[in-house]
Amino acid sequence: MSTDDKNRAIAAAILPLVGGAGNISSVAHCMTRLRLGLRDRSLVQDEALKALPSVMGVVEDDTYQIVLGPGTVARVTPAFEALVAEGAAQAPTHSAEELADKGAALKAARKAKNATPFKLFLRKIANIFVPLIPALIGCGIIAGLNGLLINLGWLPGVTPALAAIASGFMALIAVFVGFNTAKEFGGTPILGGAVAAIIVFAGVAKIEVFGQTLSPGQGGVLGALGAAVLAVYVEKWCRRWVPESLDVLVTPTLTVLVSGLVTIYGLMFVAGEVSQGIGDFANWLLENAGAGAGFLLGGLFLPLVMLGLHQALIPIHTTLIEQQGYTALLPILAMAGAGQVGAAMAAYLRLPRNGSIRRTIKSALPAGFLGVGEPLIYGVSLPLGRPFVTACVGGAFGGGFVGLFSMLGDKVGSTAIGPSGWALFPLLDGNKGLGTTIAIYAGGLIVGYLVGFVATYFWGFSRELIEEFDVDTEAAAPAPVAAGPPAAAPGHEPEPVKV
Repeated sequence: MSTDDKNRAIAAAILPLVGGAGNISSVAHCMTRLRLGLRDRSLVQDEALKALPSVMGVVEDDTYQIVLGPGTVARVTPAFEALVAEGAAQAPTHSAEELADKGAALKAARKAKNATPFKLFLRKIANIFVPLIPALIGCGIIAGLNGLLINLGWLPGVTPALAAIASGFMALIAVFVGFNTAKEFGGTPILGGAVAAIIVFAGVAKIEVFGQTLSPGQGGVLGALGAAVLAVYVEKWCRRWVPESLDVLVTPTLTVLVSGLVTIYGLMFVAGEVSQGIGDFANWLLENAGAGAGFLLGGLFLPLVMLGLHQALIPIHTTLIEQQGYTALLPILAMAGAGQVGAAMAAYLRLPRNGSIRRTIKSALPAGFLGVGEPLIYGVSLPLGRPFVTACVGGAFGGGFVGLFSMLGDKVGSTAIGPSGWALFPLLDGNKGLGTTIAIYAGGLIVGYLVGFVATYFWGFSRELIEEFDVDTEAAAPAPVAAGPPAAAPGHEPEPVKV
């Protein structure tokens, strides 16, 4: 079977289990998950979906998220979209409308019950930065390769070109943030990008604000985000008050002019100070309290993920990468995944008779080593309860290990966000040699694995938990006794044997 056929087969297996094409209102994907907007949640067959070999797990948030893993999801999504389009074209119009009305009502009720303004705001922020992750990863790996070539003295004629390729995106990242911000907040994306482009324009170096000369890029992604949000509000105000006959000329002009002036004479300076403060605080924290900060960050990251609060860290990571070339927080947070891996290996040994859980662990561990933690979290540690806590303990000690070396002057950072686990090795950077950086990160992973394993093996399972879960889930039903049950009367079915 060709790769295209395989991806289409995966998509075809998923589609009927989420209610068919008529039940899909939107399709998107992130690094590991197929994110679906559903009209009627009750049509989804959760257990059948989880049983598919290609599905690592499911997560329900503002969208229904199917975990397929990195690489796979990017290939399956286009095939899924094609099947949805084909199904929608064949579906009767009236049934789709009825389904949409019913689904909209259910979705509105669910959102009103579960969504909070703060979480909705964080989702918007995540939606701005998540589409940028592939470019951050690609450019980060090229930057790492270029640094290695420079250190080895190889290909001196090529390294300047690689530097340009690796740095071009970061030089203009503010423009992409502005574009996505305007799109997410309901404005015209290109106007958001146009206002954000002011921040990286070289000509701002000729402008003086509050007695200081501006620098190109001052304020970075935070300034771009604020400028684009302001542009959205100015644009919406213009749409309400500018006559329709003049709208095409006046609205974009006023949007760019007003937002641009506020950005130059206010936002760039303020956002620059905030960005500098974030960088200074991160440096101070890791240099003076690195072990304790690493312990807390590594231990609390998974609960933050469960609450959706980890999305608030994305702009911080991006700001640090923009300022320093890497974020020293991500390798510490990646230790949470190491704790999960260690806890899962302990659960595998502590539940020798539960073939179902052991199979889940065996299939999910490779992804866990590569930093994809959802299958282990939702398939193993979280349902078991206490192993989720002991996994967090493993992450805490791994984070503390990496943070300790930051206190000693050996910072470990990542040039991009997104990957974790072993997949983070190509993106590592720091203030010392690459060998030292890799050794510290690898040591943190090993500490996370070992502590997560030991904590889970000895304290992750109570006697009651062992009795409940360490059972043979595939045991055959007991054979009938020799005499057998009495024959059923004619016209009646025999009573089932109760076991």
